[in-house]
Amino acid sequence: MKYDVANRRIWYKGEILNVNDAKINILAPTAQFGLNVFEGIPCYWNDEQKQLFAFRLDDHYARLLKSAKLIQLECPYTAAEMKSALIDVVRANEYYENISVRQTLFADGFGSWGTSEPTDMFIAPIPKGGMSKEYNKRGLNCCITSWRRIDDNNLSPRIKCGANYINSRMGQREALRNGYDTCIFLNAVGKVAEGPGSCLFMVKNGELITPMLTDSVLESITRDTIIKLAHGMGIRVIERSVDRTELYACDEAFLCGSAMEITPVLSVDKYVVGNGEAGDTTTALHKAYLDAATGKIKELKEWITKIY
Repeated sequence: MKYDVANRRIWYKGEILNVNDAKINILAPTAQFGLNVFEGIPCYWNDEQKQLFAFRLDDHYARLLKSAKLIQLECPYTAAEMKSALIDVVRANEYYENISVRQTLFADGFGSWGTSEPTDMFIAPIPKGGMSKEYNKRGLNCCITSWRRIDDNNLSPRIKCGANYINSRMGQREALRNGYDTCIFLNAVGKVAEGPGSCLFMVKNGELITPMLTDSVLESITRDTIIKLAHGMGIRVIERSVDRTELYACDEAFLCGSAMEITPVLSVDKYVVGNGEAGDTTTALHKAYLDAATGKIKELKEWITKIY
């Protein structure tokens, strides 16, 4: 990489700038109310091909535009323009390693929480190793948080909006305060939902089980990837509501997302999951995910976009 993390280049309002020179009005709705929608886009380095691949880029932009529509933010950019900007800023940083790219549409100006425009965008890449600790752990000791997951009738988890992540913060801070790595949320009716910024799967009797999208779960691209990979590997996938005690007795469990990929859950509320290590199904799915993201699965080439 050409610049250290503290001085990396970001794309901001049509220009590539030192991150320290990109300024947002302190009174803008994005600063005051978290009025923004975003994507965390993973990019993976293939050392054999000397190529960096953005993973499922078109799907990320489709979700970003859907989030903007649902929260009623006007988007001044097309998907093609957003893709071009991402490629430009990653190239400007000369990244030849695994990175994550935060691409955010935000409400600018002097409006209020009811504002729909003006809207602009920033794109901020960062090496995977520079991300939060929970995204770089080899396994997670989790708790069931006392906070409930937001649902479609109050703050829809279908919208990947900055303000929605305060719900995630409450659960995560509780988990850290009590000595855990992260948490798992239950939804309004007491069924398992997801982690703070990550979806949940468990393995039980050889079957891969995950909560339904209507169980207060983000329409996760990583979740969709895992389901499709599992089908291709001959693993039966079941989408259904999950009770918390099932997590205590399951054979394997993992959280997944663009930032944390597939990370094993080692325990839940101090109940050891399986043998307390990454299980065979979790390990196999993680390998398949990385193979797909680095362009090693020919049948899934449509999922990757070359940066260089």
